[in-house]
Amino acid sequence: MIYQKPVGIRNAITAAVLCFAASLAWAQKTVLVVSGGSGDYLMAAGGTLAKLIDEGHQVYVVQFANDEKNSRGLTYAETRLRNNEEGEQAARMLGIREIVNLNHKSGELGQVSSNEIRNQIFALIRYFKPAIIFHPDPFIHYEPDWDHFFTARAAEESSYGSSSYFLAEIGRMGFPGHGVRETYYFAARRPYRPGEGGHNGAEFRGVDVTARFQRKLAAILALRTANHAYAASVKDRLEAAGKPNQRLTSLGEAQVRGLATAFATELAAEIGKRHGFRYAEEFNYHGPGPAIPAHVREKARKIE
Repeated sequence: MIYQKPVGIRNAITAAVLCFAASLAWAQKTVLVVSGGSGDYLMAAGGTLAKLIDEGHQVYVVQFANDEKNSRGLTYAETRLRNNEEGEQAARMLGIREIVNLNHKSGELGQVSSNEIRNQIFALIRYFKPAIIFHPDPFIHYEPDWDHFFTARAAEESSYGSSSYFLAEIGRMGFPGHGVRETYYFAARRPYRPGEGGHNGAEFRGVDVTARFQRKLAAILALRTANHAYAASVKDRLEAAGKPNQRLTSLGEAQVRGLATAFATELAAEIGKRHGFRYAEEFNYHGPGPAIPAHVREKARKIE
């Protein structure tokens, strides 16, 4: 007599297998971006992220600092609310699924335990299970914004630290260790200097973002409060140097948008020139490890 499993059990097993396959496919198309503030990742990687989104990837952003100090003429509370709202709008324009804002105080990440920052990143990696992660490069020189450095230093450990050796309590909650296959290091607001950044033989690569540059620029221009603060800072520095610019005599919306557009365009064009594209972004990239050598596979035997 041949025993047949009840139909209900077969259906349950089939459903479980399909659910697992769906979750695996979702993870393979998931990208996690770690950023200090709302504009950093857009300027450094907005075009590349738009390309990945168009290819079917789901992109999520983890923002550590709350942007409460990036304005002119507003209180900390007003600044935080405006910048966060504008950051959400910019992300939607690019096609990003969600921003997870951890709301640490801007400019004060050095006062936060590095273990806390690291564990927050690791926990979210286990939750989202990304195949690709973008984060600031902790190995660049003379980084003026220390929030980038503290965020980058913790995020850099994700390539080898998101395993089951850390956060046993998170594992008990149902989120086991997860390894990220690809890592993109970025410099937030300037080109890389020759030979700078990366770790353990990272590949320096440029990504052509010409076709998606206008989409990236539109997202950057949505950061109106931060762009106004940048324009005011440029105006102050020029006047202090005795070189005032007539275009910045007043800081209306047209002047602010013009300066933000000029900065983003010049940055993308300068990087593009280096890599042979009209507009580009650049990264120190770590991909999957090298294939097992043929002489090793030749003698390899399956473990029973």
